[in-house]
Amino acid sequence: MGFISTHDQPCSVNDRTSALDSLVFGVDIQSGDVRGDAPSYAVVAFDGENIDRDVVSHRKLRRLIERERPAILATDNMYELAADKDELVHFLRSLPAETKLVQVTGAERPEPLSRVASRHGVPYGKKPMKEAEAAARLAAVNVGYEVSAFTNTTKLKVSRGRSTGKGGWSQDRYTRRIHGSVKRRSREVEDRLKQAGLEYEVDVTEKYGGYSNAVFTIEGRPSDIPVSSGRAGDTRVEIDRERRDGIEFEPLVKRRDHVIVGIDPGTTTAAAVIDLDGNKLDVHSTRTADTADVIEWLIERGRPVIVAADVEPMPETVKKFRRSFDAAGWEPEKDLPVDEKLHRTREAGYENDHERDALAAALFAFDAHEDQFQRISRKVPPNIESGEVISRVVAGEESVEAVLREMTGDDGEEETEESTHEERELTEEEKKIRRLERRVERLEEHAENLEATVEKKEETIENYKEELSEAKREERREARERREVQRLERDNGRLERKLASLEEENEELSSKLERLKRLWKLDHSNFADVNTNRNLVPVKVVEQFTKDAIGRADEAYGLSPGDVVYLRDASGAGRSTAERLAETNPRAVLRTGGLSDVADEVLFEHEIPVGPAADVTMQEVDELAVAREADVGTVIEDWERRAEDRRKEEQSEMVDRIISEHRAESRSEGR
Repeated sequence: MGFISTHDQPCSVNDRTSALDSLVFGVDIQSGDVRGDAPSYAVVAFDGENIDRDVVSHRKLRRLIERERPAILATDNMYELAADKDELVHFLRSLPAETKLVQVTGAERPEPLSRVASRHGVPYGKKPMKEAEAAARLAAVNVGYEVSAFTNTTKLKVSRGRSTGKGGWSQDRYTRRIHGSVKRRSREVEDRLKQAGLEYEVDVTEKYGGYSNAVFTIEGRPSDIPVSSGRAGDTRVEIDRERRDGIEFEPLVKRRDHVIVGIDPGTTTAAAVIDLDGNKLDVHSTRTADTADVIEWLIERGRPVIVAADVEPMPETVKKFRRSFDAAGWEPEKDLPVDEKLHRTREAGYENDHERDALAAALFAFDAHEDQFQRISRKVPPNIESGEVISRVVAGEESVEAVLREMTGDDGEEETEESTHEERELTEEEKKIRRLERRVERLEEHAENLEATVEKKEETIENYKEELSEAKREERREARERREVQRLERDNGRLERKLASLEEENEELSSKLERLKRLWKLDHSNFADVNTNRNLVPVKVVEQFTKDAIGRADEAYGLSPGDVVYLRDASGAGRSTAERLAETNPRAVLRTGGLSDVADEVLFEHEIPVGPAADVTMQEVDELAVAREADVGTVIEDWERRAEDRRKEEQSEMVDRIISEHRAESRSEGR
């Protein structure tokens, strides 16, 4: 499929410079109806920088997805791709393992696409191509929900690839061999699952000589499993994901605490994350990862309120990060001096200058907003998350009061009453109530402290879970690298086989060239390897008097007018074969064996001399031969004498036939 780029020039997806980790497809129905008429789709391919567009049929869309394998297939309505739930499950099953179907407008109750696009600052238009572009751009910044019909559990079944009902030898031995092959293959699969670090359970059915099948229940997607489905010899491997009870939606991003981010762009990109109290959370630097990788790393660590740079003006790359998170930006009045950055980051750990600069940008941004954070926090009630309020005030430029009213549902109107009477003396009962109330307040404060301790421990547990998840991701990445190495090894083997085939073909062509050189020498009467006598003539050998043999000889060394041709086996040729030889207009034809009457007549009609090869002394060199010019001349002279006699005889027969016909006509007239 050829997309049309934003510059209205044909463009291939693979020619683009990718800005995202992978390609994102946005689709919207262009015409027709998936429930009846053959639909067509507006398709937009987005890599973070470039936009390519096209209109395709449903079938071509499926082929395009299989070929390009985008990371995300984004749409505003999943039922534009399938008529009902069953068809949607079938469509999800057909997607490549690395491709997610994302509904950018929400989960069970989607919003209008125009509203979602407006909220995230994405361009929107009512035409299908504009809606497809909006869906692609939204999914690229992790807006939307992944549509899933399958769990992360995969069934892998190793079974017999052949029936045990027949065999080349005794039935028992044949059955034992197949069951043994299934057992060996099952153990190979188990070894690979262990090497990939995947959790699994296996249920085997033992039969005579081994296993009839082994079913592995694996915690992972098919793309994580280093085994391919298919049949090989006596065994078959089938892989299928476990289906959910219904369709489920999972948000692309699960955000956590609000943070401040510092970015140092360049050949090495560095990012630093601190909390709203100015404490360092994490730093990261990379020379290989692109913008999308860094964004994903930041998403896993919190919700950025401010994205900061250490130079003025803010680089365009840092602005891209800021826009991705709808965060406020911060930049110094002038570039931060190195000594100030060293002083500000002296108590925080980092590994290189890039991480230092990113961390310094985040810390100086915190310093600039610290008083504002404190003022906001003092106004926020204990039961409301201050980070959310700070984010909306700083990044959304809303007032604290407006944010609190929206979050609490309070209209802000409070009735105040001023008491003007003098305070009376409390009774003993009232004093007791006051003491109990103060005790309750202390207990409530203690309970809050205990809840804070519980939250801290839960946060520690969550950190451990994140570390475990990161370790599993690293294991899966290593498994993917191993699979890539195996694929490259297979490609290398294929290329080596192709090289060997080309070398063999080259040897054949070299041999043919050598034969042609010899033929050239032969045609120029300078064939010193055979004889230095210049009274020699080259003879071109045809193995049989057939069209195929004539064609092979013509292809190997060429048959030209004036050649002397040697028919090693002259028998069996018909008219068309003789005419094929006559077309080359040879000087003479030497034969072994007798010609058919038809072939002899055709060559005679074309006045091509034919004589027995036994009358000529020949010396063969490979497919070629050489003969004495005198011998060839003698054969030609003998044929010419025989031809003259044959012509005279034919003329005499013709005269006799005419006389006979004339006499017959005279008798008829006399009667």
